[in-house]
Amino acid sequence: MICRKIAKDSRYSTYMQVKRVIDEWKLSSLFSFHETNMVITCEANGMQIIFKGLDDLEKIKSIVPAKGALTDIWIEEATQADYRDAKDLLKRQRGGDEKVKKRLTLSFNPILQLHWIYKTYFSRIGWTDNQKEFRSPELTILKTTYKDNRFLTLGDVEDLEQEEDKYYYDVYTLGMWGVLGHVIFTNWETRDLSDMRDRFTNLRNGLDFGYANDPLATTRSHYDRAHKTIYIFDELHKLGWTNDVVSNTLLGIIGREVIVCDSADPKSIRELQQDGITAIPAQKGPGSVLFGIQWLQQQHIVIDSSCIHTIDEFQQYHWREDKSGNVLPEPVGRNDHHIDSLRYAYEFDMLEPEPEDVQEFIVHDEDVRISAI
Repeated sequence: MICRKIAKDSRYSTYMQVKRVIDEWKLSSLFSFHETNMVITCEANGMQIIFKGLDDLEKIKSIVPAKGALTDIWIEEATQADYRDAKDLLKRQRGGDEKVKKRLTLSFNPILQLHWIYKTYFSRIGWTDNQKEFRSPELTILKTTYKDNRFLTLGDVEDLEQEEDKYYYDVYTLGMWGVLGHVIFTNWETRDLSDMRDRFTNLRNGLDFGYANDPLATTRSHYDRAHKTIYIFDELHKLGWTNDVVSNTLLGIIGREVIVCDSADPKSIRELQQDGITAIPAQKGPGSVLFGIQWLQQQHIVIDSSCIHTIDEFQQYHWREDKSGNVLPEPVGRNDHHIDSLRYAYEFDMLEPEPEDVQEFIVHDEDVRISAI
Protein backbone atom coordinates (compact mmCIF):
# COMPACT_ATOMS: atom_id res chain seq x y z
CA MET A 1 0.00 0.00 0.00
CA ILE A 2 1.34 3.41 -1.05
CA CYS A 3 -0.03 6.34 0.93
CA ARG A 4 -0.04 10.09 0.99
CA LYS A 5 -1.61 12.30 3.61
CA ILE A 6 -4.51 13.27 1.33
CA ALA A 7 -6.19 10.71 -0.97
CA LYS A 8 -6.68 13.15 -3.87
CA ASP A 9 -2.93 13.81 -3.89
CA SER A 10 -2.28 10.08 -4.35
CA ARG A 11 -4.20 9.97 -7.62
CA TYR A 12 -2.14 12.64 -9.36
CA SER A 13 1.24 11.79 -7.84
CA THR A 14 2.09 8.30 -6.58
CA TYR A 15 -0.57 6.39 -8.55
CA MET A 16 0.18 8.22 -11.78
CA GLN A 17 3.94 7.92 -11.25
CA VAL A 18 3.89 4.15 -10.70
CA LYS A 19 1.57 3.67 -13.66
CA ARG A 20 3.85 5.80 -15.82
CA VAL A 21 6.95 3.78 -14.85
CA ILE A 22 5.17 0.51 -15.67
CA ASP A 23 4.31 1.93 -19.09
CA GLU A 24 7.84 3.27 -19.72
CA TRP A 25 9.29 -0.13 -18.84
CA LYS A 26 6.87 -1.65 -21.41
CA LEU A 27 5.24 -3.88 -18.79
CA SER A 28 1.66 -2.60 -19.10
CA SER A 29 0.47 -5.91 -20.59
CA LEU A 30 1.32 -7.63 -17.30
CA PHE A 31 -0.88 -5.34 -15.17
CA SER A 32 -4.50 -4.23 -14.87
CA PHE A 33 -5.36 -0.76 -13.63
CA HIS A 34 -8.49 0.10 -11.65
CA GLU A 35 -8.57 3.87 -12.04
CA THR A 36 -11.48 4.58 -9.69
CA ASN A 37 -10.15 2.63 -6.71
CA MET A 38 -6.47 3.28 -7.56
CA VAL A 39 -5.44 -0.38 -7.49
CA ILE A 40 -2.81 -1.94 -9.77
CA THR A 41 -2.89 -5.74 -10.07
CA CYS A 42 -0.14 -7.93 -11.50
CA GLU A 43 -1.92 -10.42 -13.77
CA ALA A 44 0.93 -12.94 -13.49
CA ASN A 45 0.60 -13.57 -9.74
CA GLY A 46 -2.43 -11.59 -8.51
CA MET A 47 -0.40 -9.33 -6.22
CA GLN A 48 -1.59 -5.74 -5.88
CA ILE A 49 -0.41 -2.20 -5.24
CA ILE A 50 -3.10 -0.24 -3.39
CA PHE A 51 -3.02 3.58 -3.22
CA LYS A 52 -4.69 5.35 -0.29
CA GLY A 53 -4.87 8.63 1.59
CA LEU A 54 -4.35 8.98 5.31
CA ASP A 55 -7.19 11.50 5.61
CA ASP A 56 -9.61 8.65 6.38
CA LEU A 57 -7.84 6.02 8.45
CA GLU A 58 -11.11 4.25 9.19
CA LYS A 59 -11.34 3.12 5.55
CA ILE A 60 -7.82 1.71 5.71
CA LYS A 61 -8.75 -0.54 8.63
CA SER A 62 -10.71 -2.92 6.43
CA ILE A 63 -8.34 -3.17 3.46
CA VAL A 64 -7.75 -6.75 2.35
CA PRO A 65 -5.73 -7.38 -0.84
CA ALA A 66 -7.05 -9.87 -3.39
CA LYS A 67 -4.17 -12.19 -2.62
CA GLY A 68 -1.67 -12.55 0.21
CA ALA A 69 -1.43 -10.05 3.06
CA LEU A 70 -0.63 -6.37 3.46
CA THR A 71 3.02 -6.57 4.43
CA ASP A 72 4.55 -3.41 2.90
CA ILE A 73 3.40 0.17 3.45
CA TRP A 74 5.12 3.15 1.86
CA ILE A 75 4.29 6.75 2.90
CA GLU A 76 5.39 9.25 0.27
CA GLU A 77 6.00 12.86 1.45
CA ALA A 78 5.98 11.40 4.94
CA THR A 79 6.66 14.74 6.65
CA GLN A 80 3.06 15.65 5.79
CA ALA A 81 1.81 12.70 7.87
CA ASP A 82 1.20 12.73 11.61
CA TYR A 83 2.85 10.41 14.11
CA ARG A 84 -0.59 8.92 14.76
CA ASP A 85 -0.96 8.12 11.05
CA ALA A 86 2.20 6.02 11.05
CA LYS A 87 1.29 4.24 14.28
CA ASP A 88 -2.18 3.37 13.00
CA LEU A 89 -0.74 2.08 9.72
CA LEU A 90 1.59 -0.28 11.54
CA LYS A 91 -1.43 -1.80 13.25
CA ARG A 92 -3.08 -2.42 9.88
CA GLN A 93 -0.31 -4.64 8.56
CA ARG A 94 -1.12 -8.33 8.50
CA GLY A 95 0.73 -11.50 7.63
CA GLY A 96 4.45 -11.65 7.04
CA ASP A 97 6.81 -14.46 7.98
CA GLU A 98 10.53 -15.09 8.34
CA LYS A 99 11.07 -14.57 4.60
CA VAL A 100 8.71 -11.62 4.07
CA LYS A 101 8.97 -9.08 6.86
CA LYS A 102 6.46 -6.34 7.55
CA ARG A 103 7.97 -3.07 6.41
CA LEU A 104 7.10 0.61 6.74
CA THR A 105 8.95 2.85 4.27
CA LEU A 106 9.01 6.64 4.61
CA SER A 107 10.26 8.92 1.82
CA PHE A 108 10.55 12.66 2.38
CA ASN A 109 12.59 15.85 2.33
CA PRO A 110 14.10 16.57 5.80
CA ILE A 111 12.27 19.86 6.22
CA LEU A 112 12.55 20.38 10.00
CA GLN A 113 14.67 18.86 12.73
CA LEU A 114 11.72 19.36 15.09
CA HIS A 115 9.64 16.85 13.11
CA TRP A 116 8.43 13.61 14.73
CA ILE A 117 10.31 11.58 12.10
CA TYR A 118 13.61 13.03 13.25
CA LYS A 119 12.76 12.48 16.92
CA THR A 120 11.51 8.92 16.33
CA TYR A 121 14.17 7.53 14.00
CA PHE A 122 17.17 9.86 13.73
CA SER A 123 17.90 11.40 17.11
CA ARG A 124 17.80 8.07 18.97
CA ILE A 125 20.63 6.65 16.83
CA GLY A 126 22.75 9.82 17.02
CA TRP A 127 22.39 10.61 13.31
CA THR A 128 24.76 13.27 11.98
CA ASP A 129 24.45 15.30 8.79
CA ASN A 130 27.59 13.81 7.26
CA GLN A 131 26.09 10.30 7.35
CA LYS A 132 24.70 8.72 4.21
CA GLU A 133 23.42 5.45 5.63
CA PHE A 134 22.47 3.57 8.79
CA ARG A 135 21.57 -0.10 9.07
CA SER A 136 20.36 -2.25 11.93
CA PRO A 137 18.00 -5.26 12.08
CA GLU A 138 15.09 -2.91 12.87
CA LEU A 139 15.92 0.25 10.91
CA THR A 140 17.52 1.30 7.64
CA ILE A 141 18.14 4.94 6.75
CA LEU A 142 19.37 5.98 3.30
CA LYS A 143 20.11 9.63 2.56
CA THR A 144 20.29 10.72 -1.07
CA THR A 145 20.90 14.12 -2.66
CA TYR A 146 20.64 15.59 -6.14
CA LYS A 147 24.00 13.98 -6.93
CA ASP A 148 22.32 10.57 -6.72
CA ASN A 149 19.55 11.54 -9.14
CA ARG A 150 20.58 10.90 -12.73
CA PHE A 151 17.23 12.14 -14.07
CA LEU A 152 17.81 15.78 -13.17
CA THR A 153 18.36 18.26 -15.99
CA LEU A 154 21.36 20.58 -16.06
CA GLY A 155 18.99 23.41 -15.15
CA ASP A 156 17.77 21.50 -12.10
CA VAL A 157 21.35 20.93 -10.96
CA GLU A 158 22.28 24.59 -11.45
CA ASP A 159 19.25 25.74 -9.46
CA LEU A 160 20.18 23.48 -6.56
CA GLU A 161 23.88 24.33 -6.57
CA GLN A 162 23.28 28.07 -6.87
CA GLU A 163 20.62 28.25 -4.14
CA GLU A 164 21.46 31.29 -2.01
CA ASP A 165 19.18 30.73 0.96
CA LYS A 166 20.93 28.67 3.63
CA TYR A 167 17.83 26.76 4.76
CA TYR A 168 16.84 25.65 1.26
CA TYR A 169 20.46 24.86 0.37
CA ASP A 170 20.88 22.69 3.48
CA VAL A 171 17.60 20.81 3.01
CA TYR A 172 17.12 20.48 -0.76
CA THR A 173 20.71 20.58 -2.00
CA LEU A 174 22.67 18.87 0.78
CA GLY A 175 19.87 16.72 2.24
CA MET A 176 20.48 17.96 5.79
CA TRP A 177 17.75 18.27 8.39
CA GLY A 178 16.36 21.79 8.30
CA VAL A 179 16.90 24.18 11.18
CA LEU A 180 14.91 27.43 11.12
CA GLY A 181 15.79 30.19 13.55
CA HIS A 182 13.94 33.08 11.93
CA VAL A 183 10.50 31.77 11.04
CA ILE A 184 7.95 34.43 10.21
CA PHE A 185 4.80 32.88 11.70
CA THR A 186 4.60 31.37 15.16
CA ASN A 187 0.94 32.30 15.75
CA TRP A 188 -0.63 29.24 14.14
CA GLU A 189 -1.71 25.69 14.90
CA THR A 190 -3.20 22.71 13.09
CA ARG A 191 -6.52 21.18 14.02
CA ASP A 192 -9.21 18.92 12.58
CA LEU A 193 -11.88 21.45 11.58
CA SER A 194 -14.30 19.01 9.94
CA ASP A 195 -16.87 19.39 12.73
CA MET A 196 -16.77 23.21 12.50
CA ARG A 197 -17.19 23.78 8.78
CA ASP A 198 -20.97 24.15 8.89
CA ARG A 199 -20.50 27.12 11.24
CA PHE A 200 -18.10 28.98 8.94
CA THR A 201 -20.01 31.84 7.34
CA ASN A 202 -17.63 34.83 7.19
CA LEU A 203 -15.67 33.37 4.29
CA ARG A 204 -12.54 34.58 2.49
CA ASN A 205 -11.03 33.13 -0.71
CA GLY A 206 -7.63 33.87 -2.22
CA LEU A 207 -5.82 32.63 -5.33
CA ASP A 208 -2.19 32.75 -6.44
CA PHE A 209 -1.78 31.79 -10.10
CA GLY A 210 0.65 29.11 -11.26
CA TYR A 211 1.01 26.55 -14.00
CA ALA A 212 4.26 24.73 -14.80
CA ASN A 213 6.99 25.25 -12.20
CA ASP A 214 4.89 27.01 -9.56
CA PRO A 215 1.53 25.61 -8.42
CA LEU A 216 -1.81 27.30 -8.61
CA ALA A 217 -2.66 27.82 -4.92
CA THR A 218 -5.89 28.77 -3.19
CA THR A 219 -6.96 29.13 0.42
CA ARG A 220 -10.51 29.13 1.73
CA SER A 221 -11.03 30.40 5.25
CA HIS A 222 -13.42 31.80 7.85
CA TYR A 223 -12.63 34.99 9.76
CA ASP A 224 -13.71 35.29 13.39
CA ARG A 225 -13.17 39.02 13.62
CA ALA A 226 -14.17 39.28 17.30
CA HIS A 227 -11.41 36.88 18.34
CA LYS A 228 -9.00 37.84 15.52
CA THR A 229 -8.84 34.21 14.41
CA ILE A 230 -8.52 32.85 10.87
CA TYR A 231 -9.67 29.29 10.20
CA ILE A 232 -8.15 27.89 6.98
CA PHE A 233 -10.22 24.84 6.07
CA ASP A 234 -9.67 24.18 2.35
CA GLU A 235 -6.97 24.56 -0.29
CA LEU A 236 -6.17 23.81 -3.92
CA HIS A 237 -2.58 23.09 -4.95
CA LYS A 238 -2.23 22.13 -8.61
CA LEU A 239 0.38 22.13 -11.36
CA GLY A 240 -0.54 22.27 -15.04
CA TRP A 241 -4.16 23.34 -14.62
CA THR A 242 -5.58 25.53 -17.38
CA ASN A 243 -8.00 28.30 -16.41
CA ASP A 244 -11.08 26.43 -17.62
CA VAL A 245 -10.28 23.55 -15.26
CA VAL A 246 -9.66 26.03 -12.45
CA SER A 247 -13.04 27.69 -13.10
CA ASN A 248 -14.98 24.43 -13.15
CA THR A 249 -13.35 23.33 -9.91
CA LEU A 250 -13.86 26.66 -8.14
CA LEU A 251 -17.53 26.85 -9.15
CA GLY A 252 -18.09 23.61 -7.27
CA ILE A 253 -16.28 24.94 -4.19
CA ILE A 254 -17.05 28.64 -3.84
CA GLY A 255 -19.90 29.21 -6.31
CA ARG A 256 -20.42 32.96 -6.73
CA GLU A 257 -18.36 33.97 -3.69
CA VAL A 258 -15.64 36.55 -4.26
CA ILE A 259 -12.09 35.27 -4.71
CA VAL A 260 -9.19 37.75 -4.62
CA CYS A 261 -6.48 36.85 -7.14
CA ASP A 262 -2.90 37.83 -7.90
CA SER A 263 -3.22 40.98 -10.02
CA ALA A 264 -0.05 40.13 -11.94
CA ASP A 265 -2.13 37.93 -14.26
CA PRO A 266 -5.09 40.07 -15.47
CA LYS A 267 -5.71 37.77 -18.45
CA SER A 268 -6.37 34.79 -16.18
CA ILE A 269 -8.62 36.88 -13.93
CA ARG A 270 -10.65 37.91 -16.97
CA GLU A 271 -10.99 34.29 -18.12
CA LEU A 272 -12.20 33.23 -14.68
CA GLN A 273 -14.76 36.05 -14.75
CA GLN A 274 -16.00 34.93 -18.17
CA ASP A 275 -16.51 31.45 -16.73
CA GLY A 276 -18.72 32.76 -13.93
CA ILE A 277 -16.17 33.17 -11.13
CA THR A 278 -16.40 36.38 -9.09
CA ALA A 279 -12.66 36.98 -9.38
CA ILE A 280 -11.18 40.35 -8.47
CA PRO A 281 -7.54 41.50 -8.53
CA ALA A 282 -5.55 42.08 -5.37
CA GLN A 283 -4.43 45.67 -4.85
CA LYS A 284 -0.85 44.79 -3.80
CA GLY A 285 1.44 47.81 -4.24
CA PRO A 286 4.72 48.90 -2.57
CA GLY A 287 5.16 47.44 0.90
CA SER A 288 2.06 45.24 0.65
CA VAL A 289 3.95 42.02 1.38
CA LEU A 290 5.41 43.26 4.69
CA PHE A 291 2.16 44.99 5.60
CA GLY A 292 0.23 41.77 4.94
CA ILE A 293 2.69 39.69 6.95
CA GLN A 294 2.48 42.05 9.91
CA TRP A 295 -1.32 41.97 9.83
CA LEU A 296 -1.40 38.16 9.68
CA GLN A 297 1.07 38.02 12.59
CA GLN A 298 -1.54 39.82 14.70
CA GLN A 299 -4.15 37.11 14.09
CA HIS A 300 -4.42 33.60 15.47
CA ILE A 301 -4.37 31.17 12.53
CA VAL A 302 -5.86 27.69 12.70
CA ILE A 303 -5.14 25.40 9.72
CA ASP A 304 -7.15 22.25 9.06
CA SER A 305 -4.94 19.17 9.13
CA SER A 306 -6.01 18.34 5.56
CA CYS A 307 -4.42 21.56 4.19
CA ILE A 308 -0.98 19.99 3.99
CA HIS A 309 0.53 22.43 1.48
CA THR A 310 -0.51 25.45 3.52
CA ILE A 311 0.94 23.80 6.63
CA ASP A 312 4.21 23.13 4.78
CA GLU A 313 4.50 26.80 3.90
CA PHE A 314 3.79 28.05 7.42
CA GLN A 315 6.44 25.67 8.77
CA GLN A 316 9.15 26.88 6.38
CA TYR A 317 8.34 30.55 5.71
CA HIS A 318 11.28 32.56 7.03
CA TRP A 319 13.16 35.85 6.75
CA ARG A 320 16.08 36.26 4.40
CA GLU A 321 19.57 36.66 5.90
CA ASP A 322 22.60 38.51 4.58
CA LYS A 323 26.03 36.87 4.24
CA SER A 324 26.80 37.65 7.86
CA GLY A 325 23.65 35.94 9.10
CA ASN A 326 21.80 39.16 9.91
CA VAL A 327 18.04 39.00 9.42
CA LEU A 328 16.67 41.16 6.62
CA PRO A 329 13.08 42.54 6.49
CA GLU A 330 12.31 40.39 3.45
CA PRO A 331 10.75 36.93 3.33
CA VAL A 332 12.44 34.25 1.24
CA GLY A 333 10.32 34.19 -1.90
CA ARG A 334 9.95 30.43 -2.18
CA ASN A 335 7.23 28.03 -1.15
CA ASP A 336 4.89 30.90 -0.29
CA HIS A 337 2.00 30.49 -2.75
CA HIS A 338 -0.74 29.69 -0.20
CA ILE A 339 0.51 32.41 2.13
CA ASP A 340 0.31 34.87 -0.77
CA SER A 341 -3.24 33.73 -1.53
CA LEU A 342 -4.12 34.27 2.14
CA ARG A 343 -2.76 37.81 2.03
CA TYR A 344 -4.87 38.53 -1.04
CA ALA A 345 -7.98 37.10 0.60
CA TYR A 346 -7.69 39.46 3.59
CA GLU A 347 -6.67 42.66 1.82
CA PHE A 348 -9.97 44.40 2.55
CA ASP A 349 -9.87 43.34 6.21
CA MET A 350 -6.37 44.75 6.52
CA LEU A 351 -7.57 48.17 5.32
CA GLU A 352 -10.49 48.35 7.78
CA PRO A 353 -9.56 50.38 10.91
CA GLU A 354 -9.31 48.56 14.21
CA PRO A 355 -11.18 49.80 17.30
CA GLU A 356 -9.44 52.92 18.60
CA ASP A 357 -7.82 51.35 21.66
CA VAL A 358 -6.45 48.43 19.69
CA GLN A 359 -5.30 50.65 16.84
CA GLU A 360 -3.24 52.84 19.18
CA PHE A 361 -1.47 49.79 20.60
CA ILE A 362 -0.74 48.34 17.17
CA VAL A 363 0.61 51.63 15.82
CA HIS A 364 2.86 52.05 18.84
CA ASP A 365 4.11 48.47 18.54
CA GLU A 366 4.63 48.59 14.80
CA ASP A 367 6.33 52.00 15.02
CA VAL A 368 9.31 50.32 16.64
CA ARG A 369 9.39 47.54 14.09
CA ILE A 370 9.04 49.87 11.09
CA SER A 371 11.78 52.23 12.31
CA ALA A 372 14.07 49.24 12.75
CA ILE A 373 13.37 48.15 9.19
